Amino acid sequence: MRIIIAGAGEVGTHLAKLLVHENVETTLMDENSERLENMSANYDLLIHEGSPTSIKDLKEVQVNEADLFIAVTPYENENMTACMLANNLGAKTTLARIDNYEYLQPKNKLFFEQLGVNHLIYPEMLAGREIAESLKTSWLRQYLSFCDGALALVACKVRSNAVILDKKFNTGYFDHEKYRVVAIKRKSETIIPSGQDEIKADDLVYFMTMPQNLDFVREQAGKEDYAIKNVMFMGGGKIVREAIYQIPAHVNKKILERDKEKSYYLADKFNDALVINADARNVDILKEEGIQDTDAFVAATSNTEANILACLAAKRFGVRKTIAEVENIDYIMLAESLDIGTVINKKIIAASYIYQITLDADVLDVRNLISIDAEVIEFKAKEKSKITKSKIKDLRLPDNVNIGGIVRENVGFVVNGNTQILPGDHVIVFCPASKIRKIETFFH
Repeated sequence: MRIIIAGAGEVGTHLAKLLVHENVETTLMDENSERLENMSANYDLLIHEGSPTSIKDLKEVQVNEADLFIAVTPYENENMTACMLANNLGAKTTLARIDNYEYLQPKNKLFFEQLGVNHLIYPEMLAGREIAESLKTSWLRQYLSFCDGALALVACKVRSNAVILDKKFNTGYFDHEKYRVVAIKRKSETIIPSGQDEIKADDLVYFMTMPQNLDFVREQAGKEDYAIKNVMFMGGGKIVREAIYQIPAHVNKKILERDKEKSYYLADKFNDALVINADARNVDILKEEGIQDTDAFVAATSNTEANILACLAAKRFGVRKTIAEVENIDYIMLAESLDIGTVINKKIIAASYIYQITLDADVLDVRNLISIDAEVIEFKAKEKSKITKSKIKDLRLPDNVNIGGIVRENVGFVVNGNTQILPGDHVIVFCPASKIRKIETFFH
């Protein structure tokens, strides 16, 4: 496969890093030579300095031989134009990053496909959806659903009161059918658990479970549930707007937006949200607006440092659930170490969705777990595929690969070593990005 990525920003570079470890010929294209040189010095990929809307530059990178052309510059118009040109010059498939939800409506998607833009991705909408999902359950740091909710991947930080601490996985303690621990984050280390591993206090633990067993998971993790009735947002940008669309009406929403014109716009747009023209970075204003009575605080401005500091201030006032949009990927580890509840990065989320298109097998979904070095992939098992030939314990899966659950005829199950996967099953797999191509071969 030959892939051209136009745009060496954080979406493009993160995607290039995912692809570079595999047998994929990747070219990164940008007008900024410094960005390209940084990537070229550290990764084995091709680079080209040029404009994605220049026919001359597109021909120089041999866009006519591209299996996939991806335009992820910060500029929607440039991305759309580049994809149209690439398609007309012979690229087999194109994808454009956009910032207009209207384009995703079915009739408009069809229109753009006729113009040569095969796929559209709107990172702010994806990030907003993750925020809304995270606000559904108070004690969780992350909640991802699969197959219309038949299975859920949930993550929480376990404290010293959890009953699952200090129990080796080979003791049989976890051999029940209510959940499966699929990954553990301990400080900076990612652990795909095996027999001798244990869960320790302050680990971030990822469970695969069915929605009806969430209370059991919560009890095992020693967490307390509480209703999220009041949510305060710092900033009223696109991510916040997309999140509010998806948050139930019974939740009270308060937006603190320091730009007066944007405040008027938000007040007109959201009848069920209280919009305050104020700077949420000011601690006195937070107190005036009732931060101490808030159940969840979401900081999703374009300023990473402000988001992190605002979440820390909210924690100081007793807010139990905080969510920060961390634009700078280098700051994600810092935010985690400061115990900010949920960290969102729209660029990593977008790169994971794009990565799905590059896979050959029946891959239905790919999610990047921002806090740990792992991806979650939803495959569909086919007739005669290798994954259906033996029980899971006899499959000889690659190291650091964990099958968490399956959905069969719309019913979710967690798996164990004796589980036999059948054709038609939806299979949820956890592994580092570097192992995706290897596990993919089991589903051909």
